[in-house]
Amino acid sequence: MIRPLSDRVLVEPKEAETKTAAGIYIPDTAKEKPQQGTVLAAGPGKKDEPMEVKVGDSVLYGKYAGTEVTYEGKTYLIMKQSDILAIL
Repeated sequence: MIRPLSDRVLVEPKEAETKTAAGIYIPDTAKEKPQQGTVLAAGPGKKDEPMEVKVGDSVLYGKYAGTEVTYEGKTYLIMKQSDILAIL
């Protein structure tokens, strides 16, 4: 498994919505990039900045936050703790 360093976290993005509330299916070309996910791993933090998120937290992050990484066929995001906007 991927183990983040310093103040970075490994996030599994939530699947993009495939259907609207009214029941209309959204084509792949019109889907928006998800901004919510689950923390799978977290680094130890920095000396002067402890980690506030932990494994299993559902988080909201910026639209263009993090770096996409593909590992064993799944896509994950590695981002700094400061890129996380909120814990749900």
